[in-house]
Amino acid sequence: MAGTDPAGDANSEIEVPEMKMARVILFTSRMEEMSKFYGEVMGLSLASIEKGWREYGAGGANIALHSGPSSPGRKGPKIVFHAKDVAAERERLVARGAKFGKVRQGEMFCLCDGKDPDGNPVQLSDR
Repeated sequence: MAGTDPAGDANSEIEVPEMKMARVILFTSRMEEMSKFYGEVMGLSLASIEKGWREYGAGGANIALHSGPSSPGRKGPKIVFHAKDVAAERERLVARGAKFGKVRQGEMFCLCDGKDPDGNPVQLSDR
């Protein structure tokens, strides 16, 4: 697949590899609690299960839980789930045990931040 030069030269074509994100791996020492959150609370379907590994379908990419110490960084990755109606989806997930803050409406999009049981940031967004 060809693209334009990052410097902006539309006449210069570069080869851009066709890559597709497959999964985000979260290390956790709380497999059961994290599995309940992503499977039951967030409603994702279990795609595979092996010793020390559970993987959930999340649309275009999967979320994999891997046994091991959790160590979310100060600015680690944030998993964002698309929602047409952020407020309604927040209400539904909170009723199922999720921890989300207030819905924030900006000029361009609406969002709501929360955390999974290990403290990894998750977000609902209509963007």
